[in-house]
Amino acid sequence: MRLSKEQAARNRQSIIDAAARLFRERGIDGVGVADLMKAAGFTHGGFYNHFPSKEALAAEACTAAFEGVIGEITARMEAGPAGSAFWQYLEEYLSPEHRDDPNGGCPTASLAVDAWRQGEQVQGAYADGIEGVLGIFAAQLSKSSSGKKRDAAAARERAVRLLSEIVGAVVLARAVVGANQALSDEILQSSREKLGT
Repeated sequence: MRLSKEQAARNRQSIIDAAARLFRERGIDGVGVADLMKAAGFTHGGFYNHFPSKEALAAEACTAAFEGVIGEITARMEAGPAGSAFWQYLEEYLSPEHRDDPNGGCPTASLAVDAWRQGEQVQGAYADGIEGVLGIFAAQLSKSSSGKKRDAAAARERAVRLLSEIVGAVVLARAVVGANQALSDEILQSSREKLGT
C-alpha cells in the first residue's frame, strides 16, 4: 500500500525527531540505523526511502534540534521581562536538571563532541545552529539597562565567550557526573555564580 505524501512526510519527521533525541543522548556514532528506526516506530529497511545516508539524517536532526532550541529561547526572551529572561535561561542551562537530560537538552552541549567527528554536512548544520544561538545571545547582550544599544562587535564577542563558557561547563559536568557528582555540581555552581561577569 502506497503512503500519501502527507503520511510519508510525517514518517520522515518522526525519524528526524527520534534521531535528534537519540543523537543527543547517545551520540551520533552511538546510535545505529536499526535502533533509530525502531525508536521512530519503523523497520530498518525503510530508512533509505527517506534519507540517502546516516550523515544526511544526522545533519537534518542537528538542524531540527537547533531550530527547536532557538524557537524556545526566542519565545522565552519575548515572553519574559527584558534582560532578566535571558539570564534566567542561562542559569537554567547550567542546572543539574539540564546536565541530566542530554536527550531533551540543548544540542550545543549534547552534540559538541560529536560534530567535529562527523563530515562537512553535520558540521555545517552544527555551525548554522551555533550561529543562530549566537545571534540571540548577541541581541540580548547588545541591550543595556538604559535601553541603549551597545556596540554590535562587542556584543558578538561577549556572546561567543558566554556560549563557550556555558557549553564547556555542561560538557565537563556531564563528563564527570557518574564518577564524581560533587565535582560536576561544583562546575555548574561556579559557572552559574560567574554569569555576567
